[in-house]
Amino acid sequence: MTRDLRVGVIGFGLAGRIFHSAVIAATPGLELACIVQRRGDEAAQAHPDVQICRSIEEMLRDNSIRLVVVATPSYSHFEIAMHCLYAGRNVLIDKPFTLTSDEARQLIDEARKHGVLVTAYQNRRWDGDFVTLQQVLASGELGRVVSYESHFDRFREAPRLDVWRESGGPGGGILFDLGSHLIDQAAVLFGNPESVWADVRIDRDGGAVDDAFDVLLKFDGVTALLRSTLTAATPGPRFVVHGTKGSFVKWGLDPQEDALKAGAKFDDPGFGEEPESHWGELHVAGEPVRKIKTAAGDYRGIYANVRDAVLGKAKLEVTPEQAWRTTRLIELARLSSGEGRRLRFKH
Repeated sequence: MTRDLRVGVIGFGLAGRIFHSAVIAATPGLELACIVQRRGDEAAQAHPDVQICRSIEEMLRDNSIRLVVVATPSYSHFEIAMHCLYAGRNVLIDKPFTLTSDEARQLIDEARKHGVLVTAYQNRRWDGDFVTLQQVLASGELGRVVSYESHFDRFREAPRLDVWRESGGPGGGILFDLGSHLIDQAAVLFGNPESVWADVRIDRDGGAVDDAFDVLLKFDGVTALLRSTLTAATPGPRFVVHGTKGSFVKWGLDPQEDALKAGAKFDDPGFGEEPESHWGELHVAGEPVRKIKTAAGDYRGIYANVRDAVLGKAKLEVTPEQAWRTTRLIELARLSSGEGRRLRFKH
């Protein structure tokens, strides 16, 4: 009988609690072995059978832990991940992977040196709407895709200046947060972009970090517009894709995050499924409009893949080179916004 892969999670904020510990515990073949929470007892209450450590060093003394998850504030990702890689552990880092492409490259080099893997938590590849969009594109019914628009809109009237992500410190802002997902998804669909143009800004009164962005990526034959804002009392469409034969339009966000926050479990009936009112519409020239049922999303997919990659049974789906690419595109987006010009992407 094969023993489950033992996993340690560093950090127990929203990311560590909802997007990592809960997902790991629900993924077959993984054992949530340890949580590092420096203060407080929330982790112990949520996972009474899991070892709770007060330091990373204490966790790393357990050599049976082969995969470490970095779920701490973004500004600490590089230092913590480097420490764990140096200790010979496989590492998964919550987005953003790092704050600079140079840091990303250093992590990739360190992982290779020690013969372990490093990857980014791009769980939004396992959103039901994104999986469905990939299926629509693969069907060829849209013809040759020429434009792609992706929104991830939320509404929060006042900045939360007491939270690290909005306080004005390093690693904050919506581009590092939601932008990491939107950029990754576009590149998964269309490859490496040729150029980047962006407007990264603060729209709310009193804001200390960016709370809105428009990023325009030019691919070979495809123009991609990525948009996110915290001022969307009425959110825009999740996807609008136009091709030479038709269009696909999808509204509404994947339900998994809200369900997990509400205490739902992956094995609950209907988990990850969208109501019919949120299904996308396929408009093919000369044909009636068709509703396309949204596939059920399942964030356990990313952890199942990382598990199999660590065990040598599968290729890593979110490669470190892709994590570097997303980090570099975020850098270029900020530079483009500051300079008001389009920038070439070199890879």
